[in-house]
Amino acid sequence: MENRDAFISEFRGETLGTVTSQSSSDEIFQNQVLRPILKLQNDLFIDVFRNYISKYKNDFYAYSVEKKLAYIENSIQKDIKFRNSLKGIVIGLFTIAEYNEYIKNSSSLNKRMMNMLIERLKNQVQLFEMQE
Repeated sequence: MENRDAFISEFRGETLGTVTSQSSSDEIFQNQVLRPILKLQNDLFIDVFRNYISKYKNDFYAYSVEKKLAYIENSIQKDIKFRNSLKGIVIGLFTIAEYNEYIKNSSSLNKRMMNMLIERLKNQVQLFEMQE
């Protein structure tokens, strides 16, 4: 397991965001673990969401930008199977120690994870245009 953990830590890269002595444990986990994974997996998240649109909402492309943003948020918050799939994409890149830390406060960390992912997808909404 040490080889896997070392590989994952190195593969993911550095902490993103600021960690200080005043940071909460959730904030530290967010900046040391969640943000690097979300950045690393960004292209996959874009493709997963494109696939989700094609399966469930082909008229998404006709929506206004505001409606697209609301759809991104609602799909992740309300579609539990989809949300669980997205969580799995993140959790699969945890080290064993990080997973053990995560399960201590998974509810709060899941909320942070999904909120960051929603914002990441919303900020890239222009990538969700009809593919010719």
